[in-house]
Amino acid sequence: MNYRTLGKTGFKISDVSLGTWQLGGKWGAPFDQQVATATLEAAVAEGVTFFDTADGYQDGNSERTVGAFLKTHPEVHYTTKIGRKEGPLSLAHFQPAALDRYIDDSLKNMQTDALDLVLLHCPPMQAYYDPEIFWHLDQLKQAGKIRNYGVSVERVEEAIKALDYDVSAVEIIFNMFRLRPSKLFFDLAQKANVGILARVPLASGLLSGKYTADTQFAPTDQRSNNRNGELFDKGETFSGVDYLTGVKAAQVLKTRLKTDNLAALALRWCLMFPAVSAVIPGASNPTQITRNTDASDLPALTHEQMGIVQDVYDDYLKKPVDYLW
Repeated sequence: MNYRTLGKTGFKISDVSLGTWQLGGKWGAPFDQQVATATLEAAVAEGVTFFDTADGYQDGNSERTVGAFLKTHPEVHYTTKIGRKEGPLSLAHFQPAALDRYIDDSLKNMQTDALDLVLLHCPPMQAYYDPEIFWHLDQLKQAGKIRNYGVSVERVEEAIKALDYDVSAVEIIFNMFRLRPSKLFFDLAQKANVGILARVPLASGLLSGKYTADTQFAPTDQRSNNRNGELFDKGETFSGVDYLTGVKAAQVLKTRLKTDNLAALALRWCLMFPAVSAVIPGASNPTQITRNTDASDLPALTHEQMGIVQDVYDDYLKKPVDYLW
């Protein structure tokens, strides 16, 4: 495992960390506390030192499990996201009174007096033009309830606008199917010493290269019921890529990159960009941990391999993905 600094936080974190959306209950399945704890144990055993959670994940069970686990693993840092556990999403969920309530709930769930890093959970664009929201986060930081804050975003424009404030980190969708963040935003973030967490790094599993046109997902799985943004931004599901197009592009990548392990290579690809502090693939059980963490120690992609990824993106994905997010 290798380690990088997470922006202004100063935290040294594993470059392959852990997202806990499906912790203990994959894609809508019931939460399993024992599996969740075992998954965290497996991650730490592999050198993972950073967890990403949110107040709405598994009805708060993700936060509670991570918080309890950290009591005996103080070396692990974390972020939790707030603002989306109550639907429908609106600007009101990011106003000071709401933020106070959400942060107090997260402090209770995680059994702590101060949160390592709080991210606003994909707020609407209007939030970035309401400085009172970010000034209030400054006050919460001064009061000692949070140590750092930042944002999780849907669009590059939101990430760039967030840099107007004292954010320590930005979480953004970045993978072989979503290249645009690596352009202007990465340069600006590095200059501002803002850490970048690459989320949805496997494009909801498409970049495992294992799915086909006939793959079926459970009715509770967001990959079956959010194809067109029925539940939240459609860019979250398969990175906004048309499913059949994504299946084809993944197969082309496997063939041209000459790999049977596209998932690991896709994670390593994200780490080719120095601006990325960590990639945060999810895992619903311990067996998936090593599959992810092995990517940290893979050799760097060659110039030719990087060019293949760009070519496949240009040929299959750039239109319309590059222009939407």
